[in-house]
Amino acid sequence: MIPGTFDYHRPATVEDAVGLLSRLGEEANILAGGHSLIPLMKTRLASPEHLVDLSGIGNLKGISVEGGDVIIGAMTTQHELINSDELARHLPIIAETSRLIADPQIRYKGTFGGNVANGDPGNDMPALMMCLGASYSVTGPDGSREIAARDFYQGAYFTSLEHGEILTAVRIPIPSPDHGYAYEKLKRKVGDYATAAAAVVITMEGGKCTSASIGLTNVSETPLWASEAASMLVGTSLDKASVDAAVAAAEAITEPASDMRGPAEYRTKMAGVMMRRALERAQSRAKG
Repeated sequence: MIPGTFDYHRPATVEDAVGLLSRLGEEANILAGGHSLIPLMKTRLASPEHLVDLSGIGNLKGISVEGGDVIIGAMTTQHELINSDELARHLPIIAETSRLIADPQIRYKGTFGGNVANGDPGNDMPALMMCLGASYSVTGPDGSREIAARDFYQGAYFTSLEHGEILTAVRIPIPSPDHGYAYEKLKRKVGDYATAAAAVVITMEGGKCTSASIGLTNVSETPLWASEAASMLVGTSLDKASVDAAVAAAEAITEPASDMRGPAEYRTKMAGVMMRRALERAQSRAKG
């Protein structure tokens, strides 16, 4: 189908974009990479009167290290994440996850900020950002603020962003150089959303797990941070009994829908399988 008519705006600064959104009101939508919004517009499920394109704002793109954090600009593309030396050095799980998003054509244009900001529970980066303890830098009419990724997602396509606010960057603490990591994703075909997926980051010392964090994708109305399951692994050798108990705890917080990817019970079990696989690979990569 063909989208409805709309006015197109391409501001040059964040301040200009915020001003436009404030002036245009609820009928204005932000356009980042467009891979979520444009399909909705084509089917008329979304019919904004105004599109505010962020692609002309140069300082929303880039990857840098500040102290103990990696900062990623919201308009940085998935392709740029995959090819970043800084991420390869400090946070290789981000590139690993990016490679599993859609296909190369989409990764060339799809933006990091768009993936984390629109509240789609099927997007891969939100659960990973929760797993990594990231925070989102947001600018709006009342100034700037930081929102923890773990507090950002409130429902399907519903987040802590107020109208007129723009996510400008993501700040991610750099984990221990000895950490282990993995993102495991089950999907029906290349380019599909996950049936279920899991992000795992752990550290080990003396054969024992000293820290763990787990994120789950597309098995609830929001991405999930499986904090109880992760805490059950700390202090263990990641023996079978400990892992089985943690997997059961992670499965217990899922509430997937029954859909074309399978019945809810199957998707819950696949979340556990993905977590188990991710944990095994993370353990194999962890030093200490």
